[in-house]
Amino acid sequence: MGAWIALGGIVACVFAPLLWTRLAGLGRRHDVENAPHRPVAVVLGAAVWKDGPSPLLARRLNLAVRLYEQGRVDRIIVSGDNRTVSRHETDTMHAHLVEHGIPAERIEADRHGYRTWDTCVRVRDLFDVRAATMVTQSFHLPRTIALARAVGIDAVGVGDHSLDARRRATLIGHVREIGAGAKALRDVFLRPDPAVTKV
Repeated sequence: MGAWIALGGIVACVFAPLLWTRLAGLGRRHDVENAPHRPVAVVLGAAVWKDGPSPLLARRLNLAVRLYEQGRVDRIIVSGDNRTVSRHETDTMHAHLVEHGIPAERIEADRHGYRTWDTCVRVRDLFDVRAATMVTQSFHLPRTIALARAVGIDAVGVGDHSLDARRRATLIGHVREIGAGAKALRDVFLRPDPAVTKV
């Protein structure tokens, strides 16, 4: 009996955070064509390659371009790690958006969005975001919406269904969400300050 209780506890610890993220995003995940209007799209950072954004990051940015072109958002915030060690994520993201027709004055950069929690807190506090469309891969979207809502942002999300184009990276992303969900729930309870609290 004790073993079954222990097993049940382990299962609950693993799946409760995932269930929380799914419930928080219920009815809030959309395709570009039916996304409700929000003042801003927040594009979460990802890996940058030597010649530009990685394929997954480029797909996120291209979703933001479509949202802007269709009038679903009025401006775009790119959030990521802009240090040299990360190949200047937000500079790269900004350049990609401009190359795809987004006016530079409609783009803002959160250069210290090192984690999803940090991004949500920073865009709320430093960019005065109270409602947003969060843009990332579909496997990351439930956690992103859940965290944004937890900090007080009226968040919806548009996700890139990347399985057809980047199968291995997408499957790895799904697996990583198991641990990431637990960390996200911990952040909601502990509410730590972002690693950097200024622009």
